[in-house]
Amino acid sequence: MESRKYGFDEVAKPAFFQELFLDGGDMGNIDYCREPDFVGIVPFKNKLWLASPTMHGEERQYVDEAIRTNWVSTVGGNIDEVERIMGEITGRKYAVALSCGTAALHLAVRLCGEKLYGQPKLGLGSLSGHKVFCSDMTFDATVNPVVYEGGEPVFIDTEYDTWNMDPDALARAFEIYPSVRLVVYAHLYGTPGKVDEIRKVCKKYGAMIVEDAAESFGASYLGVQTGNFGTASVVSYNGNKIITGSSGGMFLTDLKEDAQKVRKWSTQSREAAAWYQHEELGYNYRMSNVVAGVVRGQLPYLREHIKKKKEIYNRYLEGFLAMGLPVSMNPFDADKSEPNYWLSCMLIAKDAMCRQVRGERDSLYVSEPGKSCPTQILEALTAFNAEGRPVWKPMHLQAIYRMNAFITKEGNGRGNTNAYIDGKSSIDVGADLFERGLCLPSDIKMTKEEQEKVIQIVGRCFGKR
Repeated sequence: MESRKYGFDEVAKPAFFQELFLDGGDMGNIDYCREPDFVGIVPFKNKLWLASPTMHGEERQYVDEAIRTNWVSTVGGNIDEVERIMGEITGRKYAVALSCGTAALHLAVRLCGEKLYGQPKLGLGSLSGHKVFCSDMTFDATVNPVVYEGGEPVFIDTEYDTWNMDPDALARAFEIYPSVRLVVYAHLYGTPGKVDEIRKVCKKYGAMIVEDAAESFGASYLGVQTGNFGTASVVSYNGNKIITGSSGGMFLTDLKEDAQKVRKWSTQSREAAAWYQHEELGYNYRMSNVVAGVVRGQLPYLREHIKKKKEIYNRYLEGFLAMGLPVSMNPFDADKSEPNYWLSCMLIAKDAMCRQVRGERDSLYVSEPGKSCPTQILEALTAFNAEGRPVWKPMHLQAIYRMNAFITKEGNGRGNTNAYIDGKSSIDVGADLFERGLCLPSDIKMTKEEQEKVIQIVGRCFGKR
């Protein structure tokens, strides 16, 4: 197969991808499907998604009730019940329903900032002038709230065992910046990281934790649900999450005063007066009773969704092993944790990578016998009407954060090469995972037969049948 260029932009697709393959306009690529390596594989008639919402019926009951009773704003029985159930599931004493996971993260970060540094002047964030240690390999919604509050993110490298924040890199960061008192920590793709080690380091330096459990709702570490390990913790109900409300998020805490403060901030910080009295900056962040109805109908199916996600993960694991593919799956510590298996991801062995380069929008690879790369595999999945994605591009590689500090377990992760002295550059784990990793179709409505076809497509990229 010849060299190909593939861009992930949905508007400006490469010329080779312009053809429609199936009746009804489903996306596929005739030329690609006729390549010798892929003869015999037929594109999916219906789009195979990375992770789409799965409705069960109860959602409509609660939404209809909200509409019928006219409780469609930011108060109502659905909100109250979702907050109660979330407290029960996670084991946290208080839960506050918000418009999205990012809103929950913002208020969690603001809360911790005020606890640490006091109430800021109006127009200044609670973290103004302060550095905050943040997970590096994550979606930018984990990090952006730090900037909303005027803080300066310092990115902590990833470790290979769970693809989460490296405790050794975090300890090194505290040695370099000992005044830091806040850590924003995410559980990637539904897999808990090394929570005990992270908390031990934070305790040593007197730092608070904002726990981003947006992707890991239902996962556990040492038998405890994620969402329990932060001074403040958050969950997301975005459309692709394991439980969805189409949108929505949840703030979790064990302190009543923190829950009350976040609830107040989320409703424009109205004071106890008959008129509109405001003494603090507020936001329109409260969850709608309609969205809460969807979440309420979804919550009873959490364990069923996790079970199906786990089956998908294991089928990929077994299928790739049976084909002898030079890949591994996103890892976890089976002795200490149980993921929710939100997304199944794969990592290509270094010696099985064909040449690949990425720009800001496009990728280029050169096909090599027996080798492949994320760009080629994602191109093939797209051609057969299936959705995959690259793993999260690390924050320290993002254009917006190029000037922010990045810390590995060896220390400063930037500017470590020397044009005049031979030496070994430091390991950038997040960049390596981004180079070699990708997310596979993980939708729980995917059939075994459809998943087997995905496995075959991946295998054909390596020349396996």
